[in-house]
Amino acid sequence: MDAALFRKKVMGCWLGKAVGGTLGQPYEGCDGPNDLTFYDPVPTDMVPNDDLDLQVLWSCVMDAMEQPMVDRHVLGQAWLDHVDFPWDEYGIAIRNLKMGIPAPYSGSYDNWFTEGLGAAIRSELWACLAPGNPQLAARFAYEDACVDHAADGIYAEQFWSAVESMAFAESDLDKLLDTGLSVIPQDCRFADMVRDVRQQCVSNPDPRTLRKHILERWGSESFTNCVMNGGFTVMALMLGKGDFSKSICLAVNCGRDADCSTATVGALLGLIDPDCMDPKWLAPIGRKLVLNKGIRNIQAPATIDKFTDLVISLGKRVKLNEKAGEVPEPDWSRFTISADCGWFGPWFHQDDNRFAPKLPEQTFRKSFPGNFATLPGSEFPHDKLLMMRFRFELEEARLVRIMFNTNANSRVWIDGAYAFGREGGRMAPSFHRAPCNQFKDMELAAGTHEFLAGIAPLDGIETISFVFGVSDRKSKQWIPVKWL
Repeated sequence: MDAALFRKKVMGCWLGKAVGGTLGQPYEGCDGPNDLTFYDPVPTDMVPNDDLDLQVLWSCVMDAMEQPMVDRHVLGQAWLDHVDFPWDEYGIAIRNLKMGIPAPYSGSYDNWFTEGLGAAIRSELWACLAPGNPQLAARFAYEDACVDHAADGIYAEQFWSAVESMAFAESDLDKLLDTGLSVIPQDCRFADMVRDVRQQCVSNPDPRTLRKHILERWGSESFTNCVMNGGFTVMALMLGKGDFSKSICLAVNCGRDADCSTATVGALLGLIDPDCMDPKWLAPIGRKLVLNKGIRNIQAPATIDKFTDLVISLGKRVKLNEKAGEVPEPDWSRFTISADCGWFGPWFHQDDNRFAPKLPEQTFRKSFPGNFATLPGSEFPHDKLLMMRFRFELEEARLVRIMFNTNANSRVWIDGAYAFGREGGRMAPSFHRAPCNQFKDMELAAGTHEFLAGIAPLDGIETISFVFGVSDRKSKQWIPVKWL
C-alpha cells in the first residue's frame, strides 16, 4: 500500500476512535436508548478514554524496547508500572499480577469480568501493527487480552483486531465480519452473537426493535459486557451502511457502554475510509492527544498525528514473542480462602431486630478458590442464612472499602459491628461502582479483622454468586490482604 494512504488510514482510525469515544463518554453506563445526533455537550478537546489510553501506553512501552515484542508479560508489567485504573477486570488483573499470578492466568483467575469490554476496545493497535494480516493481528490481540480477560473477553478483541486488520485491504463489511469470525472459535458466544445480529439486521432492520432483541438474547447486567455491546457495534455498522454520522449515532443511542461501542464503530469506519468523517465531528476535538491521569510515567505523543507516526514506525520493528505462553500454572492452593460456616435460622429479612443473625456454636470449614465464588441455591433451606466468618490481616492502618456483592439476600458485619446488607439484586463487583448497601468505607487498624457475611437465596435463584474483598478507599484498587 502507498505510504501516504497507509498513514491516512491509521490516522483515520485514531480520529474515528477519538470522535466515537468523545461522543459516547457522557453516556457511558446509561441504560438508553438515547437520542443523540451530535455531541452533547460539545467538547473543546477529545475526551480522555481508556479505549485509547491503553493503546498509547502499549505503543510507548514497546517502542522503548531495543527489540519491540508483543508479549503478555511485557504488557502485564506495563499494567503494574503505568496504570492506576481500578475498574472491573483492570483492577482484578492488577491485583492478580501483584499476587504473582502471570498471564494468561491473571485474566482468568477469580475474575467476574472475563466478558468485560476492556480488551475489545484495545483492538485497533494490533490491526495497525499487522495491516492486512488478520491472523497475526489476532495473535497480537491474544497477548494483550489474556492479561485481564478469558474466553469471550479475549475472542472479542481478536475478532475486532482481525476485522480492522483486513480493513486495510478490504471495505466490504460482510467480508470483514467473516474475517473476524474466522479467527475465533465458531461455537463461542461472541461468534453466535455476530451471526445472530447479522441475520436480524437483514430480516428486521429497525434499530429500536433490533436493540431490544440484542438485550433480550445477549443482554447482561454488566453494562460493559463485550457480547452485548458487540451486538450494538455490529448493528450500527450494518444499518449505518458506511455513513459515519449515522453509524456512530446508532451505536451511542443503544446506551450501555456507549463510549466503547461508538469508538469501535468510529475507528473501523475511519480506517476503511478516512474521508468519511464530516468535518463537524473533527472540529470540536482537534488533534491534541488527551490521556487520563490514571496513565502514569510515560512520555506520550502530544498529538494524534505524532501517535500515528509512532505506531507506523513501531510496525516496522515489532515482533510476536512466540514463547510468551511458556509459564507454569500457579499452585492455586496458595490462593484458597477459607471460612468458618454455619446455618442460622429461622431468619426473615424483614426483621433483623427480632432475628439477629449469628454464627452458631458448631461450625464447619468451607474453602473457596478466591474472592469470587458460587453456590447452588438448592443447597439452601428457604428460612436459613449461611453464615460465613472470614478473617483477614492488614499490614498497616488505613482507610479501606469493604465490599460484599451478591445476587442473594445478604448481611455483613465487620469486627462484630453491622456494616451493610440488602435483599438481593444486581452484581457489579467493582470497588468504584459496587451497588448501594454492598460496601462500606471505614478506618481499620493494622492487624487481624473479622468479616462475617450471611447469605440466603431469593426465590428463583439457581446459583448464588458473591465477590468480596478489601480496597484502598481513595484509589479503589484491591488490597491483596492476607486471608487467614
